[in-house]
Amino acid sequence: MTSRIGRTAVIAAAALVALSAPASADDTNGGAPDPHMVEKGKALYYRHCVHCHGINMINPGTISFDLRQFPRDDKARFVNSVSRGKNDRMPPWGDILSAEQIDALWTYVRTGGQS
Repeated sequence: MTSRIGRTAVIAAAALVALSAPASADDTNGGAPDPHMVEKGKALYYRHCVHCHGINMINPGTISFDLRQFPRDDKARFVNSVSRGKNDRMPPWGDILSAEQIDALWTYVRTGGQS
């Protein structure tokens, strides 16, 4: 009985430590983005996305989405849109970009083009 209580206490303590740990470098809940990931994402953006989404994400007047308006707390939506494409306007990039590259793009998009 005592060992069961002891294990429960250890698990509870570990959960509290995990919840109180500082946000990761690319945490979508308010952590500061990792500058290295921002630069990597910016380079990828300028290689693959700038044509439609514009320099510094300033939409060039096309029908593409203004990424400066993308919700900063919706990484899942971003990853899905980039990976699978969006309607007839955006092609899927999931076979071209790796998960790490898409994460880097997300990190850059979270800056709103202000890096």
